[in-house]
Amino acid sequence: MTQLFEPVGCKVDLQTGAMSDATGDYQKRFRDLEGLYADADAFSAMQAEWNDTVVYEVSEFRPNERSGDLIFGVTRMLPGKVGTEYFVTRGHIHRQADRPEIYYGQKGRGLMLMESPEGEIRVVEIDAQTVCYVPPYWIHRSVNVGDEELVMLFCYPADSGQDYDCIAKAGGMRARIVDDGKGGWKQVDNAGWRMRDAATIAALYGHQQKEETA
Repeated sequence: MTQLFEPVGCKVDLQTGAMSDATGDYQKRFRDLEGLYADADAFSAMQAEWNDTVVYEVSEFRPNERSGDLIFGVTRMLPGKVGTEYFVTRGHIHRQADRPEIYYGQKGRGLMLMESPEGEIRVVEIDAQTVCYVPPYWIHRSVNVGDEELVMLFCYPADSGQDYDCIAKAGGMRARIVDDGKGGWKQVDNAGWRMRDAATIAALYGHQQKEETA
């Protein structure tokens, strides 16, 4: 006999980004983000003031990690820049790379920076009441380009998992988001980015390729 999971309702506090009845949460402090930004000197100069500051935190509801279920939660991210580069999350691709994700902007002004395994870049602006769909196989990273906290709801299949090394091994994402000097943002190339080799790209698409050749 199937054991039903009890339904739940979780309230979101837009001021704090906290979600009631969360089953877990985690925080990333400024010091945890070393190496993400182009201007290492600017990062070092900020550490005295920012080192222990929580730059972003996640509250989530994770009923299980089985196929057919969903994980959802809330991300809260501070505004700020390292040099001219806006604050970002570490970013990831799903370990099961054919799994999508939805983000819903609730407060603030942000972007979803996305990169295909081959290095194509897409950017979706996320303001309050904006839904962003991240399709399967896209690496993605959140960016706060506003002057207040960015609060977003997210939801993805429970068996997705996260792979952070995919970004690190490539020297970061192919694009960076920086202040354009006019009150907005612009996309610039990441000089340290390295194209993935054919084997790595094939591994990221592996699930789809196996189905198509079966």
